[in-house]
Amino acid sequence: MKNPLRKRLPRELKDDVGKYIVIFLFMTLTISLISGFLVAGGSMKTAYDESFEKYNIEDGHFVLKNEADKNLIKEIEKEHVKLYKNYYMDIDTKNNDNDKSERTLRVFKNREKVNKICVMKGEMPKDDNEIAIDRMYADNNKLNVGDYIKVGGKKLKVTGLVALSDYSALFSNNSDLMFDAVLFGVAIVPDELFDEYNHNIAYSYAWKYDKEPADEKSEKKKSDKFMEKLAVKAYMTGNSVDTYIPRYSNSAITFTGDDIGSDQAMMMVLLYILIAIMAFIFAVTISHTISREAAVIGTLRAMGYTKGEIVRHYLTLPMVVSFVAAIIGNILGYSFFKNMVADVYYGSYSLPTYKTLWNARAFVLTTVIPLIIMFVINLVSLVNKINLSPLKFLRRDLSKRKKRKASRLPGFKFLTRFRLRIILQNKGSYITLFVGIVFANILLLFGLMMHPLLDKYQDDIIDDMIAKYQYVLKTPVEIKNSDAEKYCLNSLEINKSGIKEDISMYGIKNDSKYLSDDVSGGYYISNTLAEKYKISKGDTITLKEKYEGKKYKFKVKGIIKYPAALAVFMSNEKFCSVFDKDKDYYTGYFSNSKLNIKEKDVASCITEDDLTKTSRQLNVSMGEMFYIIYVFSIILFAILIYLLTKLIIERNTNSISMVKILGYKNNEIGKLYLTSTTYVVIISIIISMVLSTWLIGELYFEIMKDYTGWLSLYIAPKVYVEMFVMGIVVYALVALLQFRKIKKIPMDEALKNVE
Repeated sequence: MKNPLRKRLPRELKDDVGKYIVIFLFMTLTISLISGFLVAGGSMKTAYDESFEKYNIEDGHFVLKNEADKNLIKEIEKEHVKLYKNYYMDIDTKNNDNDKSERTLRVFKNREKVNKICVMKGEMPKDDNEIAIDRMYADNNKLNVGDYIKVGGKKLKVTGLVALSDYSALFSNNSDLMFDAVLFGVAIVPDELFDEYNHNIAYSYAWKYDKEPADEKSEKKKSDKFMEKLAVKAYMTGNSVDTYIPRYSNSAITFTGDDIGSDQAMMMVLLYILIAIMAFIFAVTISHTISREAAVIGTLRAMGYTKGEIVRHYLTLPMVVSFVAAIIGNILGYSFFKNMVADVYYGSYSLPTYKTLWNARAFVLTTVIPLIIMFVINLVSLVNKINLSPLKFLRRDLSKRKKRKASRLPGFKFLTRFRLRIILQNKGSYITLFVGIVFANILLLFGLMMHPLLDKYQDDIIDDMIAKYQYVLKTPVEIKNSDAEKYCLNSLEINKSGIKEDISMYGIKNDSKYLSDDVSGGYYISNTLAEKYKISKGDTITLKEKYEGKKYKFKVKGIIKYPAALAVFMSNEKFCSVFDKDKDYYTGYFSNSKLNIKEKDVASCITEDDLTKTSRQLNVSMGEMFYIIYVFSIILFAILIYLLTKLIIERNTNSISMVKILGYKNNEIGKLYLTSTTYVVIISIIISMVLSTWLIGELYFEIMKDYTGWLSLYIAPKVYVEMFVMGIVVYALVALLQFRKIKKIPMDEALKNVE
């Protein structure tokens, strides 16, 4: 025989259809978004992982100062590696005649054995006036197949859009904090055109081990050993290693895979927190329903209905709504949201084509586990509430403890005491509301703070640039220009808390016209280095040569504001003494005007565009993600306030009806009940801003410490104003809806439940 209680379910759903629709839509949206992330991310991660074998990605590469002869290559390959020439040139590029930006394309020959190429659109270039460019660089610069660009002054036709397997993230330098796919890209040209350019060639050699290392630990050990042998063999032939990058530390290859994996973990935490909040809302709602229907439950229990049957009845609607939301959410995740997330990834990374894969793990994470969370939280709440005798239900005595007198309130005015009493009677709902507001404001703060943070970072870099042009020379070149000032530059490696990265060592002229800080008296570090590694004035830091292993110790005398890089500053004299150089040694020039130096003598020229690449790229690739977080947090905030204020009004229906009988007008009743919630919302918003600021500060450090370089945390004051105003506006709109509900409560409601 079917349980007759089931007949009540459609009526309960109809009576509270607004609440269930809101919860259903929010859960569907949340699961759709997370499912889309997991499906697209999982499919792309699989394509990324398979690309190592499919495109035969290098185990690492090194750049020699001079081209290696056959004997040197033969000697190097004795170390159980196979070398492949992978020469490239960084060439200035213009998208059109009016393009004034300093764009650069790293041009390669076609690679057919190692680091193979995925053609996304069009075809590979064949003639000496054709070129294939990176797909993401093309998207960011609004280029397409058939367009023409100027590369090194030569007009070339774009025949294809490609993804280079060793440049899934477009890092021009491995030490950069962020890649740059706006002003930097990679490209393929025919061999004849490459030879025709033939200037500033980087003699890069990719290697593959004869036997692949078993894991990353053995790979690191193997690459360190190979680096030592390589440096010796190159030195013995009069050559030297300019750059050595094993695959595991190559940001252009590994950054993408690490980021896709970390996104999934973050999204799962977000999903489970949101599901838990929804489950608590259901639990509070069910608790209110049981209190309202206590006499009915008591009667059913007296008639022989078991606790299990009652529990199953009240669990049915939350579980059905959650299940349907999960199923529809997964369907939307595999269709619309999957494509949306894929567009976000393709907007950030130069990934090869991927195929959507069925993700059983995603189904479990977005359907099974959320349903378990929903079931457990509501079951615990229900069992705790139902575990009373039928007599207590009939008497509407649902307290497990002896009734205590109401808390005595201070001698406030009547309205104030009335509002405090409402808050105390609904403290469970208000606590849930507070937790939800805190979480929503954490998301909102993150979404709102990033654009001002990046703008501030960009402004600080420009304001604190040492010079407009920073030339790094291949060989010393004397020039006659009053604007030019010599400086020294070296790079050492820091290894602290398991993090390894390059630190720029600057030797600056005493009384320099470019660096306002006096560095003649010792060693000074940039504020970014101090913040990331928590170094203070008076501390001693240990740095080492990247390839030779020689260690240096520097006692920090002061901190200089220089957000562009992790750096140590000292005088030229001290630099030459520390690194055993001649007194007249220098590596480049600072200048506020462009210097007339032959291109073949310049290793690199650092300008404003180079220093601001991080903020520029993050705004391009992550701007859409910041917007999604911002909108999502506002929706969460509105839904939580709507559901919980609705519940509070429903729990006080009898009281509202009674005060109407006593002659109170709707406006006065609104002031009594909605003002109580207003106070809680305002206080919750203020406290949540403090808590979210502290939590974001802790999370920001943990997230940023694993990246190369550093962005100082900055939260613009206007962000707090925006958060508060948006919170109040959203609440005001919800309060208007609830005021309409108060107006609809009839006066005879209080007479229906007279005991």
